[in-house]
Amino acid sequence: MVLKLAIVGCGGMAEAHLRAYTAIKQREPGKFEFAAMCDPVLASAEKFANIATQSQNFKPRVYKSVEDMLSKEALDAVDICTPHSEHHKAAIACLNAGADVMVEKPFGITVKASKAIIEAARKNNRIVAVAENVRRGLSQRTAYWIINERKMLGEPRLFFAQHAGWENPAEERVWHWRIEKMLGGGGMVMDSGAHFADMLRYLYGDPETVYARVTQFEKWPHKKRDKIVYDEREDTWIALITFKNGLICTWSWSIAAPGYSYTNVVHYGSKGCLLDHGDVFHGPFDNAEVIIQDGLKKVTYSMRTLEREFLESLDSERRRRLFPHGIMNGVFVECYDFLDAVENRRKPEVDGEEGLKAKAICEAIYESAYLGQPVNYRDVLEGRVEAYQKPINEYFGL
Repeated sequence: MVLKLAIVGCGGMAEAHLRAYTAIKQREPGKFEFAAMCDPVLASAEKFANIATQSQNFKPRVYKSVEDMLSKEALDAVDICTPHSEHHKAAIACLNAGADVMVEKPFGITVKASKAIIEAARKNNRIVAVAENVRRGLSQRTAYWIINERKMLGEPRLFFAQHAGWENPAEERVWHWRIEKMLGGGGMVMDSGAHFADMLRYLYGDPETVYARVTQFEKWPHKKRDKIVYDEREDTWIALITFKNGLICTWSWSIAAPGYSYTNVVHYGSKGCLLDHGDVFHGPFDNAEVIIQDGLKKVTYSMRTLEREFLESLDSERRRRLFPHGIMNGVFVECYDFLDAVENRRKPEVDGEEGLKAKAICEAIYESAYLGQPVNYRDVLEGRVEAYQKPINEYFGL
């Protein structure tokens, strides 16, 4: 059976998905076909359809609305890359129409929206995947092996992921949907922060408590048609996250810290540390180092050396599952995993529940800051704490 795939939302991130699906098609031509492209800007859908035509002998049909598409197409799988505010609406409509879906991070715009997607999947016996690509890279897979399988760092103790820098608030920027709370749901805590939250759980399991301060020090003007509007997102946060396994994590980020910029990302265990040389969202990167304390001596291992050892440790089945066709690009792997899950009726690696649990970390940061007190992670996950999210839920009738 050739799966019929549609892409909903033909913007920036969807281009990476389109490239990944095209690469999959080159390797497994009969796995799926591009059946439809959907975007309210019809020219964007047309652009995607024209690109897709280069890898198959017909042009996918194009649509401006999900409703119109679903009324005319019998789809097996839909990849949803819309603005955050549309994730739950598009996903639920597709699930109710009998299609399996993959939703771009950060899954739903709130915890409640995310749960609504999961419930629609359960009701219709459909698959939900979340497009989380970062954990699937070689350096990130190697970090999991270092910490959880080889246990090079010993027992997890501390994790610092800190960035402070400055961007010019006086610079007038062009409006984007992300700057509005009701369209984006929040700022970088839940945008790029979705990757960080997923990696936290991937490496260390579930949190227990979250205590955070989230603020906007500067005003950030944006030009929206003929008027100036201001960014509603945070420009600074500091979060203290404790975990069930005893780990204590400090995660902070600011673009309102003039004069001196720095980034510090270190995972500490009882035997040593993993020193990352990337940003505070997407690592660990392949330029990281593992430093083991051996008495008064320190022994350093490069991530690239450990990557080779990790790959050598894999049997053929696990290697095929983690890196299908030997590809180590996270977007390729997430798209392949989704199609394979649909084809074989299995759970995808990052399913709706995984996406929800990562989402709840981000929302716990907002909830703690909104309430001015620590929050229990499970209370946020289970919807007992939703003061920050309440106006968003009400706006969307959730």
